[in-house]
Amino acid sequence: MPLPEGPYARHTARVLLMNKEDRLLLFKYQESRRSHVWLTPGGGIDDGEAVNAAAVRELREETGVVVTTEQLGGLVAATGGYADFGWKKGDFREDYFFHRVDSLDIDTSGFTSWERKTISEYRWWSVADLEATDERIVPWGLAPLLASILRDGSPENLVELPWHH
Repeated sequence: MPLPEGPYARHTARVLLMNKEDRLLLFKYQESRRSHVWLTPGGGIDDGEAVNAAAVRELREETGVVVTTEQLGGLVAATGGYADFGWKKGDFREDYFFHRVDSLDIDTSGFTSWERKTISEYRWWSVADLEATDERIVPWGLAPLLASILRDGSPENLVELPWHH
């Protein structure tokens, strides 16, 4: 299924943040008391904001990592499609950048009040952890994408991941 072309009900910029041990940072987002999903750092793009600028801003706010858009690099993957979340419905798109850090002490002091209420923990995951888990991880297809990036470097063309809703 091709990516929606917009306009989007919500367009997000996300970062696949890996440390020197080849582990990916994911946040545990509590959808409800009984339901959660693991997500990469990132969030909504503000009106007039470039996708890479939004990724840089979200990375700083959610992790304390400060990078420039040039240091962040280009897009590696995207997913999107139609969803009805109750709070918003329509076409959604999520764009993913890849960035590596030597080590990272997560600084969540930049979380919004909503993030402080809904993100209960964070964890660094190896590709093997992602492949073996029964946890809900978004985006779908994350483990093969990361394995490919770790083996071959960033893809030449944008990888279209399956829509997870």
